[in-house]
Amino acid sequence: MIRFYAPDIDTTGLLPEGESEHAVRVLRRRPGDEVEAVDGKGTLFRCRLLDDNHRGAAVEIVERIAMQKVWKPYITVAVAPTKHADRMEWLVEKLVEIGIDRFVPLRCERSERKELKRERIEKIAVSAMKQSLKAVLPRIDDTVTLKNFLAEYAASPAQKFVGYCDADTPRRLLAKAYAPGSDVTLLIGPEGDFSPAEIEACLNAGFTPVTMGDNRLRTETAALVGTDTIHIVNQVFS
Repeated sequence: MIRFYAPDIDTTGLLPEGESEHAVRVLRRRPGDEVEAVDGKGTLFRCRLLDDNHRGAAVEIVERIAMQKVWKPYITVAVAPTKHADRMEWLVEKLVEIGIDRFVPLRCERSERKELKRERIEKIAVSAMKQSLKAVLPRIDDTVTLKNFLAEYAASPAQKFVGYCDADTPRRLLAKAYAPGSDVTLLIGPEGDFSPAEIEACLNAGFTPVTMGDNRLRTETAALVGTDTIHIVNQVFS
């Protein structure tokens, strides 16, 4: 069954306008039909349509089902956006499907793209959440400078890793460095990589330099492989 995103359904008893339009005009759902909605906070609602108002369809909530995330740690992925925005949109879609808790776009010295449209990224995250049958929507941040991001995370108790391409910098394999079950922050730089000064700042903030393997990866690929590695380590060793 197709799921709808209705963050306020428990208080309003309505599907939002965009979701109502899709349910009523595209899928041709009618009063009495059953629909499912998630609130993005961990609850699935089994509902019955009460009307076919495409601007805000009323529903009767038949059942509330708790659907918390299936992974234990809090996973933050911070990435410097690529020059082509569609690659970041693809990345967010895949990250949400795999499972993350927070996505942070970073502005670095060598960033070719300074901003991401948060509203667009959130829509992609919502779509991926519904498609992958999740009920928790990751937090999507506005673009932040690396300096401000490091200031926030310097005191974080989570494990902190930075992916870096310079083979002259001692790095650990992420699959071996990550302790299963631990909250984790993964930091991936721009297409031109972090500057030496930025890497020094990351190390001073407690980030451990890591590699995803022997292959050199694109920004979005490194973020995806790193996130999946964290999940695999947790599945195998937790």
